[in-house]
Amino acid sequence: MAVVELTVCPLGTGTTSASKYVAGAQEILAGQDEVKYMLNPMGTVMEGDIDEIFALIRKIQEDVFDKGIERVYSIIKVDDRRDKQASMEQKLASVRKRLEK
Repeated sequence: MAVVELTVCPLGTGTTSASKYVAGAQEILAGQDEVKYMLNPMGTVMEGDIDEIFALIRKIQEDVFDKGIERVYSIIKVDDRRDKQASMEQKLASVRKRLEK
């Protein structure tokens, strides 16, 4: 299972606001049930099968293009572990456990 963070930056919008594009991404994610996701102030974290996540990233990018944007810059961070099952909660719990020491 992969944990992926996506930040999509539409360029040439004429405004500094990106909330319209973030809302579009959240609607796409809400319309499916294969990939778990969590919005944060700087992007969206997704958890699930890497191929399904990449397919969603493509849909999210196309949604921005469909809104009339000619250039989309995306930042994608991937944590794809094969040695053990990883999740958003597990990653946070691991850090919290170390902080308790």
